[in-house]
Amino acid sequence: LGRGTLAIAVVGTIPILAACSDGDDSEGTLIVPTVTDTPTPGAQPGSPTAAAAASASATEAAQPSSDAPGAIDWTRVNLGNVSVYILVRNGEAAVVDTGNEGSGDDIETALVTAGIDWNAVGHVILTHHHGDHQGSLPDVLARAPEAAAYAGAADIPAINSPRPLIAIGDGDHVFDLEIIETPGHTPGHISVLDTVGGLLIAGDAINGADGGVIGANPRYTPDMDTAALSIAKLAERAFETVVFGHGDPVSGGASAQVAALVG
Repeated sequence: LGRGTLAIAVVGTIPILAACSDGDDSEGTLIVPTVTDTPTPGAQPGSPTAAAAASASATEAAQPSSDAPGAIDWTRVNLGNVSVYILVRNGEAAVVDTGNEGSGDDIETALVTAGIDWNAVGHVILTHHHGDHQGSLPDVLARAPEAAAYAGAADIPAINSPRPLIAIGDGDHVFDLEIIETPGHTPGHISVLDTVGGLLIAGDAINGADGGVIGANPRYTPDMDTAALSIAKLAERAFETVVFGHGDPVSGGASAQVAALVG
């Protein structure tokens, strides 16, 4: 997808899956375990106070998504209440989400740890518009002046960006990454898949908990029926590793765990 282009995908009407809160695993339902993680006070998604409430960040070592030629190396920037991901391929980088306002220095530290700098960042992708994911976008784009920025079309009006965002959705590719529309948590939520290395960056379409995968957080997801459809959509894809905005990554057999959410 070239810089300066516009791509908006249209999704047809599909049947709605019922979200299940009682553990029923009957056909056509989605099992969404209760999210037990309590948000840090003052750090709810979209809150401008999230940065102050987040715990100290930690940059984790870069990991290859697989041994396949051309696979992405990924780094998690754990900001405490949310994570940002840096994806590196052949010396070029994409940053997926930007964390709370004030996260620019932590992202810069992660870039240096990965052996690159802001000049290598050619793409900034937002999974959705909540403040804990878009909060540092103006700072990140100021530090990476050559980077193109992308988001789902329906979320773009709610995103504070110093330059135009490129609308992306199903069928689009950015940095050889497949874009998958996964609405429900927000209307324009997207997920990002490295098909070569089998790495899914799920944003808040799903979450990590207790070493596994759980559904979207109903507290912050206004359309759970559509979120259920999005999880079923992800369950049709193949990936070994899944990483989240909230929760620890799951490596090995990740797509099977997502599929298990769908009865």
